[in-house]
Amino acid sequence: MNFSSIKNTNPIILYLISVVCFVLSNVIRDKNVVLYYVLLIAGGLYFIFGFFRARKK
Repeated sequence: MNFSSIKNTNPIILYLISVVCFVLSNVIRDKNVVLYYVLLIAGGLYFIFGFFRARKK
């Protein structure tokens, strides 16, 4: 898998995407449990990618 688009982005953008995923997951929590967990995991992954991007700079 090629993550070149994630590798070239600014860490603040990855943090912003993770916050959006966390907020959407909390809004959808009662309606769709599967989508809740998918967004929760995606938010965590984007946060981790942003953290490692910030440490490399």
